[in-house]
Amino acid sequence: MATNLAIDPKPLDKALKVGGLSTKKDTVNQALTEYVQRRKQQEVTELFGNLPCDEDYDYKKARQ
Repeated sequence: MATNLAIDPKPLDKALKVGGLSTKKDTVNQALTEYVQRRKQQEVTELFGNLPCDEDYDYKKARQ
């Protein structure tokens, strides 16, 4: 599927250098993948403190 986007060339060039990828297409695809992963991680971190904990769980015992 072909898509035309007007992307600011300065950040795209920086992303090309930082990412070490050879094409703009690969750079944009990698950036989108990382964006989605980061958003999913945020959803998980929002659960901290909202889930019930097991008061009887002994984490030290699990290390042995």
